[in-house]
Amino acid sequence: MKVLLFNGSPHKDGCVFTALNEIKKTLQEEGIESEIYHIGTKTISGCRACRACAKLGKCVIDDGVNEFLEYAKDFDGFILGSPVYYAAAAGGAITFLNRAFFTAFMSGRGDIFLHKPGAAVVSARRAGTTATLDQLNKYFTITEMPIISGRYWNMVHGHTAEDVMKDLEGLQNMRILARNMAYYLKCQEAGKKAGIELPKQEEIIFTDFIR
Repeated sequence: MKVLLFNGSPHKDGCVFTALNEIKKTLQEEGIESEIYHIGTKTISGCRACRACAKLGKCVIDDGVNEFLEYAKDFDGFILGSPVYYAAAAGGAITFLNRAFFTAFMSGRGDIFLHKPGAAVVSARRAGTTATLDQLNKYFTITEMPIISGRYWNMVHGHTAEDVMKDLEGLQNMRILARNMAYYLKCQEAGKKAGIELPKQEEIIFTDFIR
């Protein structure tokens, strides 16, 4: 069992990394493998709404999203981390995730994420955290992914990584979140061994809000 920790911050070793690393250490203690995936700082293009991914099986833009999806398919759970910018997730992270989730769906590879547990983690100097969590959680709720929680909203505070290390409550919640993720994955694995099947999938119905 493996969990992919998505670092959507432009800073590889900053506040978001500090939170994710606390999760990584706790997952290891629980016997769960994990890796931190940093999207970096190179320019990520927005979705062109060309829907070429439905025909190509991948995004027509070659800037790292396709590589991420190929990498992500072997993971059993996902934790999306982002700093808070203007009470929202980082622009680069959202652009990346929009295309990743849309490409997976349109290309018929929705099982990369389908029914796999997800959690969102955010870092802020002060405020805007819950709005950002709501934004990130929507990737899970539109993809039939169970959301894993901690004992509080999954956030850490600080202007620097050193500040985050002083947020004892925030770091504790990262550990609680990690244990809850580990517990769910173990339950899911036990269910598979017991012959419990995943929910039946229906053909998706699309409707427009017009008369």
